[in-house]
Amino acid sequence: MTAPADRADKNVPADVRIVEISREPVELYKILKFEGMVASGGQAKVVVAAGQVLVNGKIETQKRKKILTGDTIEFNNEKIGIKLAATVTTEVSPPK
Repeated sequence: MTAPADRADKNVPADVRIVEISREPVELYKILKFEGMVASGGQAKVVVAAGQVLVNGKIETQKRKKILTGDTIEFNNEKIGIKLAATVTTEVSPPK
């Protein structure tokens, strides 16, 4: 995961923090952990299983729920929106 993106998308509400991911899908508990919404992966699994996390506005209890670009996650009065980071392709010349 990377640092939060700039707010280029005007359709995203101001109370949603945009987080760029380098690949997708990413499991829900990993996002909670890496974004500092919980202290550990174990705690992330517990809060998801307890029904304390919303994905796209609905309670989610699957710890390994696959999260994709456009999904929103809510936990503990914090909302994040997921965006796939733009990848830069590097052209490699064949060996001579």
